[in-house]
Amino acid sequence: MQQLMMIFATVFLAELGDKTQLATLLFATDKQQSPISIFVAAALALVLSTAIAVVLGTMAERYLTIIPLRLIAGVGFVAIGVWTIWSHYNGS
Repeated sequence: MQQLMMIFATVFLAELGDKTQLATLLFATDKQQSPISIFVAAALALVLSTAIAVVLGTMAERYLTIIPLRLIAGVGFVAIGVWTIWSHYNGS
């Protein structure tokens, strides 16, 4: 149970204020859309993307046990951050 709570807290905090949450917030400003339908669509999208991540992570663990996956994930996050900052200052 403690591990489940740790995963929940980590994912919950990682999702706060990210692009997905902001996109959902913008959809919710549309008066023509039902808040319930926006919630259901966003929740299903998050569940599907999480399922894909779990499947890919499980497969990667089987075949890439030699490579430090946390290091790869960290480098990926840093690369995305650098790209985002670079795009901001380049006006893209």
